[in-house]
Amino acid sequence: MAQKNKSTDKLKELGEKVIRDIDKNRNPGIIVPIRALSNVIFNEKTKTLELGNKTSMRNFFNVAHAKKFLQTIEIASIIKKELLETDKHEHLRGVFYIAKRTIPGTDVNIVDDQTESDKIIEDLEVITGLSREQLHVSANKMGSMIGNIILVDSGDIIDCSKLGKGGYSVPSITDELIFKKINAKYILYMEKSAIFERLNEDKFWYKNNCILVTSQGQTTRGIRRLLQRLSEEENLPIYVLCDGDVYGAYIYSVVKYGSIALAHASERLTIPSVKYVGITMDDVIKYDLKKHLIKLTEQDTDRIKQVSQYDWFKSNKDWQRQFKMMKEFNGKVEIQALATKGVSFISEKYLPEKIKNKDFLD
Repeated sequence: MAQKNKSTDKLKELGEKVIRDIDKNRNPGIIVPIRALSNVIFNEKTKTLELGNKTSMRNFFNVAHAKKFLQTIEIASIIKKELLETDKHEHLRGVFYIAKRTIPGTDVNIVDDQTESDKIIEDLEVITGLSREQLHVSANKMGSMIGNIILVDSGDIIDCSKLGKGGYSVPSITDELIFKKINAKYILYMEKSAIFERLNEDKFWYKNNCILVTSQGQTTRGIRRLLQRLSEEENLPIYVLCDGDVYGAYIYSVVKYGSIALAHASERLTIPSVKYVGITMDDVIKYDLKKHLIKLTEQDTDRIKQVSQYDWFKSNKDWQRQFKMMKEFNGKVEIQALATKGVSFISEKYLPEKIKNKDFLD
């Protein structure tokens, strides 16, 4: 209840500030921290990305700002009245549809597509200092978890060791989950659900006493928050398994350091202690996977150049070596290449050996 009141008060402050501007015959304005690479700082001490101090002003009596100003006020109102005050949650898509309507006497819609309302919600996060989850806005569920963990979700007790091949469907908002009982040595997070299914079928989590977590590609906010909570609250090591390419390296870095787009939420999402277990360019040599390399495209090469120069990578000798090898091989490799050594090679040999030997990248 206290958190709900805090969130409501923050939005109320935003509205009251606009009213004060109007009462004093000033151009109503909203100060918005700039969410761009130019305002993102890598904190060497905490090893996380943070939003800098640069801001912009969004004014009503400014042709370039007017629509975004209106969108900001409208969506803030929807969140306050329809969600926080009723203690209900709504999906990003639902907020978009609530906001979408034509302004009377015009042919202009408040929002035309969901990307507009999504960006405004992110703006409201940095304006108020509240997370999307604290604003009661959810997103698509795109993750699964399985292992010896019993949790409470909306009053329901869930035993994640007894949920078949699919595992527990991780919700968008994971702050409200209660960890009732956990018996695991570590967490293995993977970008690909196909690998999750392979490891689950092989009972990797049971044989190695761990928890498996996956999302579909880039890690969702709900997954990142869940992993952070398990790391901090339960003191569990987290290992990341991705494709051997620059995109896998970036997915790992997002879990570890945070992302440029969500630098404002790094405190609630990053896990500096996370380790990368694979797949690496060294694995390509060790397990004779060169014939399974996929030739780099021009886009791949450009991305390697870009990512390798990020502050959180450019001083890391081990990762610079990986990027160099990718360019020398002129190739990338997918996790599934390990299946050429046997369908269960990844669960019976590759992962157990790497984790036992602590063969990680940091």
